[in-house]
Amino acid sequence: MKDSIDSLDFSHLAPAGYYIALRIGFAFPMEEVNALPPAWVAEYTRDGLMLHDPVMRWVYANDGSSRWSEFTIDDPRGVLGRAAEHGLCFGVAISHSDEDSDGQRSFGSFARNDREFKVEEIRLLETRLSALHASRLPPANLTQAELEALRMVKNGLLMKQIANELGVTEGAVKQRLKNAKLKLKAKTSTQAATLATGYGLI
Repeated sequence: MKDSIDSLDFSHLAPAGYYIALRIGFAFPMEEVNALPPAWVAEYTRDGLMLHDPVMRWVYANDGSSRWSEFTIDDPRGVLGRAAEHGLCFGVAISHSDEDSDGQRSFGSFARNDREFKVEEIRLLETRLSALHASRLPPANLTQAELEALRMVKNGLLMKQIANELGVTEGAVKQRLKNAKLKLKAKTSTQAATLATGYGLI
């Protein structure tokens, strides 16, 4: 069973705020939580700082962890200084990716306003992020028949329509969707289709 990001109480370790993105594929994360100060998020978005942010540049180029103060990346737009004005004075970036070359990446940026992160705190954050990353690994045991049924659910077809399209009985479709739900740990066929889409399976 996968933990929710919120259930792990990152706010205790990063009281000034944090941002976590899990399993970023081609462009978007499967899941994310933005617990950064709203005023900073508004400024960051308004001024298009993502491409200039040393934290973002570090997490996409590295695995492991680094305190913001240890970055050797240029910050010509003064992103870290501007973040400090919102209470994000001390931070750590953590990034974790799959071993294969096409692997997905998960990362987190965590901040405090009072002191640098301790080594044991960074290790705990690394462990939690790694566990979250692993828990979102897409199942590899879905059959093509199950994926086809999920694709049709995603496209809004009803059970009878799916059966007609595939040339099978409604009972066969129900069984395929039941198997898919079990493998994806989904409660409904719609949720299973959404998860399969997020994993890039359909």
